[in-house]
Amino acid sequence: MSEAPRVLILACGALAREIRDIARLHELDNVTLECLPAILHNRPTDIPDVVRERLDRSRGAYDHILLGYADCGTAGELRQIAAQEGIEMLPGAHCYQFFAGERAFDEMHRDDPTAFYLTDYLVKHFDRLIMGNLGIEAHPELRDMYFGNYTKMIYLAQTDDSELDEKAQACAGKLGLSFERVRTTYGDLEPAVVQISTKKERI
Repeated sequence: MSEAPRVLILACGALAREIRDIARLHELDNVTLECLPAILHNRPTDIPDVVRERLDRSRGAYDHILLGYADCGTAGELRQIAAQEGIEMLPGAHCYQFFAGERAFDEMHRDDPTAFYLTDYLVKHFDRLIMGNLGIEAHPELRDMYFGNYTKMIYLAQTDDSELDEKAQACAGKLGLSFERVRTTYGDLEPAVVQISTKKERI
């Protein structure tokens, strides 16, 4: 019986819980998860340099590496890094797209281009990341500056959690947006994690 490959998933901190859940569900004991701070999304141009630095320190230590990011506002730079390093990364432009599935998300966005999206992580940390970091809590007038062109909040739910559902509705109310819940589970994230963790060939 061949030894399971050593797998590193270098991911955005906003995906930590979901990746751990997937690894536990599929008994992927060969996976090491390392997360970079989710706050990097406030300055996405900083993400590639931080990723490069971490990859340099892991060179030769793993059989496979999955970059747990979509493009995430890096203008294709993460794709270039993945190609140069010969590693895999998540599909799509952002987590909304790979959670919902590319086709489903594109249809949602086409049907309602004025929608603002939340994931489980963003619902949990809404007050800090949105109301606090954007200054809306201290300066309510900024709400219209940031969200004046939105009409709806779509909660892409990875789990069935009534408390999160209630909080997501409250988030929509704080921004003056209508609310819709779409259950996605883990979308394209789950097969990506499982596939690389059970891959036989070594890099």
